[in-house]
Parts: sequence; structure tokens; C-alpha cells
Amino acid sequence: MIVELEEAKRTLLEKEKDVEELKHALKLEDLKTETKELEEKTLAADFWGSDESGAILKRIKYLKDRVSAYEALKQKLEDTLVLIEMGIEEDDGSVTDEVLTAVKEIEDEEEKQRIDILLSGEYDSNNAILTFHPGAGGTEAQDWALMLYRMYTRWGERHNFNVKLLDWLDGEEAGIKSATIRIEGTNAYGYLKSENGVHRLVRVSPFDASGRRHTSFASVEVMPELDDDNNIELKPEDLEITAHRSSGAGGQHINKTDSAIRITHLPTGIVVGCQTERSQLQNKETALKMLKAKLLEIKIRENLEKIEDIKGTKYNIEWGSQIRSYVFMPYTLAKDNRTGYEDGNIQAVMDGEIDGFINAYLKMNAKS
Repeated sequence: MIVELEEAKRTLLEKEKDVEELKHALKLEDLKTETKELEEKTLAADFWGSDESGAILKRIKYLKDRVSAYEALKQKLEDTLVLIEMGIEEDDGSVTDEVLTAVKEIEDEEEKQRIDILLSGEYDSNNAILTFHPGAGGTEAQDWALMLYRMYTRWGERHNFNVKLLDWLDGEEAGIKSATIRIEGTNAYGYLKSENGVHRLVRVSPFDASGRRHTSFASVEVMPELDDDNNIELKPEDLEITAHRSSGAGGQHINKTDSAIRITHLPTGIVVGCQTERSQLQNKETALKMLKAKLLEIKIRENLEKIEDIKGTKYNIEWGSQIRSYVFMPYTLAKDNRTGYEDGNIQAVMDGEIDGFINAYLKMNAKS
């Protein structure tokens, strides 16, 4: 046991150097200075009536969260080193399990904060909106879309993000024809933007009585949720807005009235919907925000100068276009086609443990 404590001490003394480097990489003193300057702005008499008050308060929270996260990491490292010293001096191996758990948590948190530095895009700190669509293949593909919906929902819950269902359309026999969720939390979009694309599944189908192996495809669309003051304008004549009765897996969160809203953007053919808010007006407002987010995501991805340049979203949910493959049979492996990162624990991946894939993508992009 004492040997393990000695090894843990060596590990943390090395990690102490990394944490000190992280302080400089975060530009911690600059973050504190900016926070102080912004807080002084909030003291102005006309602050609360200004157009920029919301953005300033959001920025202050973001800065404070970064500073407090770093300081908590440094404090945990120092406290764990003290615990190790006590264990070694008193020849007390009973603290070993607590120490080893703390070392793993410190390593994971330091890695997370280092990854956070890479999230410097304009919308990276925003909430994320995810929409799931099955590819061709009927029930099998619809079930795969549902599995992806569960995977990202669990990922959000693991990170203590708030996950809210916005829209849902049941599959014919199982699974879903489409679903949309909002994942609320700092840097949700920055992390999840890497997940945008087609996902491929290989498994023995539970819907095939002959027990044959099937390949299925489903797409995940990831968009940043935009602030209300975003200047994307939608022309009323470009929108076809229809109300319909809510249906699906929302349970008590879905009103069984004609309050659900579906909006078609006529110039591009993009369709969005919302059915989980309390009123038709709220559903419409949320759906409009989703449409703006989707148009913005396409504009960014296709390097277009303006929204009007978008011609439509035409890509096939099929072989050759996937970003990642998930194999259940004849072996188990999830592999990302872009980074080469892979994980053989397919069940853990489907339970939302996908940080390895996300971090590999962010690191790859940082080098390019």
C-alpha cells in the first residue's frame, strides 16, 4: 500500500508542473482582470436597460466558472499531496483507495481544462441543439437513431448538463423518425460540434428473425443555440408554419393539443419542429431559434458569406459519408474515421462515454 502512495506522490508532483503550465495557458490573471472590468460595468446606472447587459452577465459567469474550476483543481491537488504525506509518515495504507481515486479525478480534470482552452470559436460556449435522423433501412435505421439519441442524452447527463427534449416523431415499429434535443451548459456546442455527421452501425439485427448482420446509418445534426439578439433575419414569406397535435415519447412534457409547431424554410427546404413547450407561441419561438441555428451552422460549415447563399441541405445518410463506425458484431469497436481514435468498450460508448472521440477531434483541429 505504501508503495502505491509513493507512486501516487510521484505522479502528482509531475502533474503539479502541468497544472502550473495550465495556469499560464488559461491566462488566469487576464481572466480575473476582465471579470473585474465587466463587473464594474454592471454598476452603471443604465446597465440593466442596455442591449449588452445579457451578454456581459453571460461572459462574467463564463470567466468566473473558468477561474473557480482551475482554483478547485489546484486545491484538490494540494490536499491530495497532504493526504499522501500523512499516509506515508504514519504508514497508513487505509487512505490508498481515496488517494488513487483523487489522482484519477485530478488527471481527468486537468485534461478537461486543457481541452477547454481549444474551445475558442465564436459559438463554442453556447448551448447545443442536436437533431437525429435515420437513414434508409426502415426499422433498423430508426432504432439506430434512437440509440444515438440515448447516447448523447447520457453524455449530457454525465457532464451535468441540462438535456431537454424539443421534438419527437416515433418510428413505425421501433425507434424514431426524428428527434431534437437541447443540451444546455457552458461549451456544450464547442464539445459537440465534432459529432455532426453520419454515424454507421454494424450489428446482428434484433428485428431479423434469421439473425443476420445489418449495417445501418443515422445522422446527427449539431447546431449552436443562438442568443435572442442574434441578427439572422427570416422573411415571413420564406416560412411555412403549421400546427399539429403533439405525439411521441414526451409523456407529461408534451401537450396533447394542436400546439406543436413545424416550420419549413422554403428557400432551402429545411424543416424544424418543437412540441414540448407549454404553448403554441413558445413552440413557435423555439422552432424559429432552431431554424436560425441550423442556417447559421450551414453558413459556417460551407464558408458562405450570407444566409441567402444556402441552397439546401443535400447529403446522403449512407455508406461513404460516415464520420464514425460502431461495430457490435463480429467484434466490438467504435472508430472515428477522421481522427483514427477508437474504443473497444462499445457498451460504455453507447452509455455516453465519448469524451475520447471529442477530445481527439479537438486536438486534431488545434494542430491543423
